[in-house]
Amino acid sequence: MTKAIPYWHVDAFSAVPFAGNQAAVMVLDEWLPDEELVRIGAENLFAETAFVVRDTMRAEEGGADWELRWCTPTYEIALCGHATLASGHVLLNWDEQLKGRDTVTFRTRKSGILEVRRVGDGYEVGLPAIPTTPRAFPEAEAMLGATPISTYRSGAEHIGYTVFEFENEAAIRALNPDVRALEMLGTDQFICTARGDAGESTTDIVSRVFVPGGGVDEDSVTGSAHSVLTPYWAAKLGRDQMTAYQASERGGYLTLRLADGRAWLGGPCVTVVEGTFYA
Repeated sequence: MTKAIPYWHVDAFSAVPFAGNQAAVMVLDEWLPDEELVRIGAENLFAETAFVVRDTMRAEEGGADWELRWCTPTYEIALCGHATLASGHVLLNWDEQLKGRDTVTFRTRKSGILEVRRVGDGYEVGLPAIPTTPRAFPEAEAMLGATPISTYRSGAEHIGYTVFEFENEAAIRALNPDVRALEMLGTDQFICTARGDAGESTTDIVSRVFVPGGGVDEDSVTGSAHSVLTPYWAAKLGRDQMTAYQASERGGYLTLRLADGRAWLGGPCVTVVEGTFYA
């Protein structure tokens, strides 16, 4: 039997349409089978589709306002920042039970409780701050089209994040990696980053993010990557607040701050489509 699912297409980390990162947000009455969630993600063909179900677990038992899961076009993932920001944008403006509130919480399966807050004209999402340590990845380094000055990788708790630091912003913008070769190395996020240049992005840091093994050759604005970059650059810059630009084709600006073991990523959202998805 066909299900009618409330649906929003949101451009996250952007105040205008056609920039930032696209996410679908879909409100379910109950969880669909896992394989159906992935098929819907493939139908939407965004980097991520966010699915939310109202949480019935009490807060004192570890519950939140909503449960949240994310799917790429090929599989379910453990953490997504931009689609969480987009979900907060939708629910803080649509959910009558949240009327008058400036925060919404989400219970996730692999990343704990996440929170989205209204901040000025935009929002801020709190993600786990993911640490990295120096560790070479020569197979990937050879596929980037340029040589990084350092390589850092996440540990067993947050497997799948590799940071390549380059000399400057121009090097980041000029990258032309062999994404088909990177795809063969698994579902890692290959996060390329450098300090920002005053003449280009005018932000403290810049990045580009490639996830071809996850069905996304180059992501537009990657929240989870910035949960890695926030502690990485906080240590290098010696401060816990900074600005960032992801230099993808669509592009997007973020504010970053490190507080209490969380990476807080800030930015606006804009709704592009609101309607009904039939499955």
